Amino acid sequence: MALKGAVLSFPHLGDYHVPIAYFAKRLLNMKVIKPLPITKKTLEIGAKYSPDSVCVPFKYNLGNFIESLDQGASVLIQAGGGCRFGYYAEVQEQILRDLGYKFTFIRIVSNDKLTVTNIYRQLKQINPRLNFFLFIYYFYFIIRMSKSLENIQQYVNKNSGFEVEKGSFGLLYNKFLGEIELVNNIGELNRLFLRYQRAFNKLPINKPVDCLKVGIVGEVYVAIEPFSNCYVESQMAKKGVEVTRLVTATRILLRRPKDHRDLLVKAHPYLKYAIGADGTDSVAKTKVFAEEGYDGVIHIKPFACIPELNAMPMLQKISHDYNMPILYLSFDAQTSEAGVLTRLEAFYDMLLMKRGH
Repeated sequence: MALKGAVLSFPHLGDYHVPIAYFAKRLLNMKVIKPLPITKKTLEIGAKYSPDSVCVPFKYNLGNFIESLDQGASVLIQAGGGCRFGYYAEVQEQILRDLGYKFTFIRIVSNDKLTVTNIYRQLKQINPRLNFFLFIYYFYFIIRMSKSLENIQQYVNKNSGFEVEKGSFGLLYNKFLGEIELVNNIGELNRLFLRYQRAFNKLPINKPVDCLKVGIVGEVYVAIEPFSNCYVESQMAKKGVEVTRLVTATRILLRRPKDHRDLLVKAHPYLKYAIGADGTDSVAKTKVFAEEGYDGVIHIKPFACIPELNAMPMLQKISHDYNMPILYLSFDAQTSEAGVLTRLEAFYDMLLMKRGH
């Protein structure tokens, strides 16, 4: 289908809108509207038109789509995956059409096996002139761009709580986000990453050798999109905690069959079989954090997320066996930010008491 003059948009997911928009502009030959930063209004709009029983990422995505359509988007892209996420596209499309919106809806990833070739075929529907080799180049490009973002984010999470000059990490990170959009090739991207890596390393920090360390596991959307989890990472960093989140978009996108087997090996003896979506990943990563001596883990998920509910009994066993506290947080449209912050404060105090402070 040729979509000349069309305007494309997609759901918001942390800072991944930067590489996604970059990829779309250069490959799909159309204007791209980045999704607006998520706010309470986004969630209110999405929740208003969503079935009550759906998980909260559905509501955020629907709110994103409505805001983008109101800005002039005419093509929407949605993915699909291994749980109820696999049904988002069909249901969201019908809701939006019932609301009277006119648009083209493209589903990039189906429940079939995810391959680069399948993604190329889907994108070729949007731009029939799309060259396969150009696609491969930019696919590799955005993976590198996403990994650069993730590496910088990981450094920020681990060290921003110990910054000497308040706000220095946030200012530098925002500057990095603004410049990464302007690179023209992989060489420029690599040089930009190295320059900012050095800049972050030069920021003065006052970090104790024995600082508290907390790992974050859970469902990929709520783990990655900070608004949806009430900014758990930055809230813990403010308390002087080293935060590590191993849940990233590139790990999900590039996961191979061998990786699923490796996860079960890491999760042994707590799991013998995969439990769906990100549940196996949560168990494996929690065990890794426990083995590495982390002080605690925060498990975050949408309310009623079945794979993560399946993981919780195993997480409780790991918590017991390794004497490592785990805080369980569930999020929905009605979640109180004040309630989440209170629980984080109590969790932090418990970690301090466990340390004997």
